[in-house]
Amino acid sequence: MPKENLICAFIIILAIFAGFFCYPKYLNQGVDFLNQNFSWKLSQFSEKPFRLGLDLKGGVRLEYQADLSNIEEKEKTKAMEGLRDIIERRVNIYGATEPQVLIYRGDRLIVELPGVKSIEDAINWIGQTPWLEFLELRPEEETEKILAKIEEVSGKPIEELSQIEDWQLALEHPYFKKTQLTGRYLEKTSLGFDQTTYAPIIELGFDSEGAKIFEEITEKNVGKPLAIFLDGKSIIDTDGDGKITDLDLYAPRVQEKISGGKAVITGEKNVEQAKMIIQRLNQGALPVPLGQPISQKLIGPSLGEISLDKTVKAGIIGFLAIILFMLIFYRLPGFFASLSLIFYLIFVLALFKLIPVTLTLAGVAGFLLSLGMAVDANILIFSRMREELNQGENHLKAIEGGFHRAWPAIRDGNFTTILVGLILFWLGTSFIQGFAFTLIIGNLIGMIAAIFITNSFLKIFARTKARKINFFW
Repeated sequence: MPKENLICAFIIILAIFAGFFCYPKYLNQGVDFLNQNFSWKLSQFSEKPFRLGLDLKGGVRLEYQADLSNIEEKEKTKAMEGLRDIIERRVNIYGATEPQVLIYRGDRLIVELPGVKSIEDAINWIGQTPWLEFLELRPEEETEKILAKIEEVSGKPIEELSQIEDWQLALEHPYFKKTQLTGRYLEKTSLGFDQTTYAPIIELGFDSEGAKIFEEITEKNVGKPLAIFLDGKSIIDTDGDGKITDLDLYAPRVQEKISGGKAVITGEKNVEQAKMIIQRLNQGALPVPLGQPISQKLIGPSLGEISLDKTVKAGIIGFLAIILFMLIFYRLPGFFASLSLIFYLIFVLALFKLIPVTLTLAGVAGFLLSLGMAVDANILIFSRMREELNQGENHLKAIEGGFHRAWPAIRDGNFTTILVGLILFWLGTSFIQGFAFTLIIGNLIGMIAAIFITNSFLKIFARTKARKINFFW
C-alpha cells in the first residue's frame, strides 16, 4: 500500500477525533442513545469550552494606580512587574479565567477579567491581596506630635482639614514608622511549632536583598518592638481592635541582630488563623500598595456575544470565499486544497482548545491571516505543477516537481512570518501576543497541511484512471 494512503487514513481518523474534541455535542448525544437503549456504559467526550477573552466573552476591566512614592527610581519597573505577576496569580486563585494584567504608563495596572460579572467582586478579589510591611518604633517626640495632631483634627469636618497645618500627620501611625522592608522582598512563608510550648509560629524567608535590609533593621532595633503589618494592621494584634494596650502584644520585640533573612512571628495561638495568614502571604504580598481602582468598566456578555457572532460570520464568509476561489481557478487541486484547509481548520481549533489559547479579536485576526497564508502555500505548489504538466511530465512527477520547486518559497515566506510573530510575542503586550501566538500556530499547521495533506490526496488521485481527464487539472 502506498504511504500516501496510510497518511490520508491517519489524517482522516485524527481529524474525526479533533472534530469531536472541538464540538462533541452530537457525539455525546449518540453515546447517550447507545447507553440508554443497549445498557452500555460508554464515556462521553469531554465538553471543554473554548477560552474567550474579555472582548468576546464580556467581563470586568479595572485600572489601578500603584503608590511608588517609597520606591527608588531604578526599582520602580521591577516593583511593577512583581505587582503584575502577583495580581495575576491572585485572580487566578479566585476563578477568573485567563486574566490579562498589564502595566501602563509606568505606575498603572490594568486588570481584565473575562467572564466576571461583578465589578465589586473583582475589586474585592484584588483588594484581598495582602500588603506586608515592617515598621520600627518612633522616637517619643514624634509619637507625641502625631497624637497631638490626631486630637486636633478629631471631629473636624473634612472641608476644614486643609486649614490645619500638617493635618496629614494625623494619618500616620503614632507609634511606628515605615522601613524599607516590605512584602516585595518576601520569598516564602511556612508554618512551624515552638519546640517548648508547641504554639504555632509563622516562619518568613526573605530574598538576598531583603535579608540585608532585615539585618540592618534588627541591628538598630535590638530590645525594641518591630511591628509587622498586613493590610495596615498588626499581624499579631491579639485584641483585633488596632489599639495598643501593650507593645509586646502588638509587635514582636527584637532580641538580637538577625542575619540570613529568616524571621519568626510568635504570639499566634490559633493554628487555623496562622494557616490563613500563611496562605495569604504565599498567595503574594504586594511589593507596592494598591488602593481602589481609578477606572472601572463592565463589558456585558451581550456585547461580547455580538462581537463573537460577527467574528464567526466574518470567518465563515472568508473561508467560503477562499474555497470558491480555489475551486474556480485550480479545479481538482483546488478541491483537495479546500479539503486540506478544512482539516487545517479542525486541527488548529483543536489545538487552541487543548493548550488552551485565550481567543480575543486580535487572536482571531491572527488565525484568519494564517488561514490565508495556508492557501498561499497551495497556490505556489499548483502554479509549479502547471509548469511541470506543460513541459510534458506525467501527473505524479508533476506533483512531486511542483512541491519541490515551491518548497523554498513556502519555507522562506512562512518562517519569516513566524520570526516576526516571535518578535511580536516577545516584545508585545497581551493583545499583540494573542495575535502573534495564533499567527505562529496557524503558519506551522498550514505548512504541514500543504506539504502532507494536499500532497497525499493529489498523489492518490494521480494513480487513478480519472487522472487522464484534463479538465480536472
